[in-house]
Amino acid sequence: MAEAADFQGTNPSPARRWLRRTASLIVGAPLIAGLLAGPAAPSAQAEGATKAPTGSRTVDVSLDTLAPSAPVEGDTLTVSGTLTNKGKKTVTDAEVDLRVGPRLSGRGAVDEAAKRTGYQPGSDPAKLGGSYTLKVPKLASGVSQDFTLAVPVDKLDLDAEGVYQLGVSLTGRTTDYAYDQVLGIQRTFLPWQPEDTKSKTKLTFLWPLIATAHVTAETGSDEQQTPVFANDDLALELAPGGRLEQLVSLGRQLPVTWVIDPDLLASVDAMTKNYRVKVGDTTVAGTNQAIAKKWLTDLQAAVKDGKVVALPFADPDLASIAHRGKNVSGALSHLQTATEVASTTVETVLHVKPSTDFAWPVDGAIDPSVVDVATSAGAHKVIARSDSLEETGGLPYTPTSARPIGGGTTAVVSDYRLSTAFTGDMSKAGASTLAVQKFLAQTLAVTEQVPDKERSIVVAPQRTPTAAQAQTMARALQALTAEHWTQPLDLTAAADQKPDAQATTKVPRASQYPKKLRSQELPTQAFQDIRTTQDSLNSFQIILTQPDRVVTPFGNAINRSVSTSWRGRPLEAQRYRDDVRTYLQGLTNEVQLITKSDVTLSGRSATIPVTVQNKLVQGVDHLVLRLTSGNATRLKLNDGGAVAEKPVEIAGGHSQSVKFDASANANGQAQVTARLFTTDGAPYGEEMTFTVKVSEVTPTVLLVIAGGLLLLVLAGIRMYTHRKRTVAGGTAENNGGEPEQPSDPTPDTGPESGNPSGPGEKVDR
Repeated sequence: MAEAADFQGTNPSPARRWLRRTASLIVGAPLIAGLLAGPAAPSAQAEGATKAPTGSRTVDVSLDTLAPSAPVEGDTLTVSGTLTNKGKKTVTDAEVDLRVGPRLSGRGAVDEAAKRTGYQPGSDPAKLGGSYTLKVPKLASGVSQDFTLAVPVDKLDLDAEGVYQLGVSLTGRTTDYAYDQVLGIQRTFLPWQPEDTKSKTKLTFLWPLIATAHVTAETGSDEQQTPVFANDDLALELAPGGRLEQLVSLGRQLPVTWVIDPDLLASVDAMTKNYRVKVGDTTVAGTNQAIAKKWLTDLQAAVKDGKVVALPFADPDLASIAHRGKNVSGALSHLQTATEVASTTVETVLHVKPSTDFAWPVDGAIDPSVVDVATSAGAHKVIARSDSLEETGGLPYTPTSARPIGGGTTAVVSDYRLSTAFTGDMSKAGASTLAVQKFLAQTLAVTEQVPDKERSIVVAPQRTPTAAQAQTMARALQALTAEHWTQPLDLTAAADQKPDAQATTKVPRASQYPKKLRSQELPTQAFQDIRTTQDSLNSFQIILTQPDRVVTPFGNAINRSVSTSWRGRPLEAQRYRDDVRTYLQGLTNEVQLITKSDVTLSGRSATIPVTVQNKLVQGVDHLVLRLTSGNATRLKLNDGGAVAEKPVEIAGGHSQSVKFDASANANGQAQVTARLFTTDGAPYGEEMTFTVKVSEVTPTVLLVIAGGLLLLVLAGIRMYTHRKRTVAGGTAENNGGEPEQPSDPTPDTGPESGNPSGPGEKVDR
């Protein structure tokens, strides 16, 4: 209101004038100060956006190679990498140095060292110095330069066995710093174990061959049932340099346990023959048979003398089944079927007998329901992970992987640190090298925890490692081939190791299951959709003379619908399920009733034909056609009832006309419903309804019609006799009196048609 009064020219009170002057001074003071101070300084946000790295972060140091990864006495350690000036100023008078130490005690110390960034005086050791440095006279802003350092191991002052921190630093000057200082540093780990340890850690490394689903439920109508792929992307993974090709070529040289999804084998085996690929609404011939054949041949050679674990077909998502699908009827039966198919597929394609006694939940995360589902199909061993079964008793060392968790089930607990060591982008040499060295450091740290206690450790990496991740894993395992502190062990043997008495065996509660993993699970609706598809398949296969042609491809497709590979791809998963259901519905519609027009009955009894069409390439039987009269008083079927049934059996690509006897008692209309049923009483397809019009002929009308017909017949006889006499007289004159014999009369009715009734057609009596 004061503002309004001032605007209108009202004089404010003295007190208000004093307050206004005071407020003006307070508000104006910063403005005046700003004017006196000159241009304002940039905001903190703007400064942060343009500020270049300073101090020990000025130069980025990347360690691209470190060889050998685990040196022994007499070796020369070679470290190479790249220096990149991230700062604004040119670096001058610089040198690259090694900094070795300190020796790290325990796995926790390795973790802490890996988190450190930047140079920390007092924590980072002095430079190695001497002749083992590299001079860098000048490194301009934004410029990169490669470097290589080579140092005999005996010059590194490695006085005791264990894990050492190894740093590479760049010390130099800029115009901002007139004295030498560390402008960049990168740390890694150097395991030093020149002689074999007394007790080696048994190391089990899982080598997964798993891919996303590529094969659809669709097959060709030929005898071989040519499979149809959703795309030809699988060939890219099988080709030289591809993800799956790298896993096979690298894995065949390593002491690993192969963990294989049989669906991948079945898909690649299908590619070795004729196959087709969907392109829009059509399909084209696949052309990558040679790539598929070579990959399978290489894999057969790789696993010939190795250990193979077969997951259930299509690697079903055990946690999704446990949390979202267990209460949907049929969900667990699919897991049982997938397990049964697994062994047969692997033996057929690879010619080796796999173990099917292992279940592998996503990321090894378990709770009681996941364990129940995992073992429901016959598996007695569950591959868990240590971040799921965390130690609660303060155990000072990493226990053996095998743990009894009740009910005759063994949890094979993989090590969390080692199993996640190769995640992330390993395509960069620096990241790959750091991952290898940290993995080696952790394995040596495990062995050093209890030097006299031999333990068994399992590594279960990510399900679908990239080619770069596979290459990094292979480098780490190759560095362990000398077996100074580890020795390889296959998964089956690891599961049979004597459990550590102090290790936790308590399965975590359902509430402790990771929320992130739970959010990626298939929804309950997915399992309901699958149940609908399975019900349709069950009804469909009953009527087929060759059910395997449909049951096998659709059964496999249903298994693929619950694959773990759908995690993080909900839309693709939904589309796949919809495509399976739609294609099955299209096949079932190939056996159907032909639409029938209204029928007219002229008389007390007649035959009503109904046509069933089979467009499938195989025959159908075990079908029943049921006709139901909507008004049994007016129209009765067969023996006088309201319902009549007849069996249906039709060859592929044919139709059959099924005829029903009908009798009428009164004039009028009656609705008749026709529907197919399987022999066990389940409805098949949609029902069809048509109208039967009854037009009964009375005795009086028949008498009139009969009299008229009699008169017509008599008149015809008279005309015929008269004509015959006339012709005979003329013929006798011309032929000596012999009358000519008349020819047989031409039939006046056509042959009976077997075609279905047309519009308004009267049926035969």
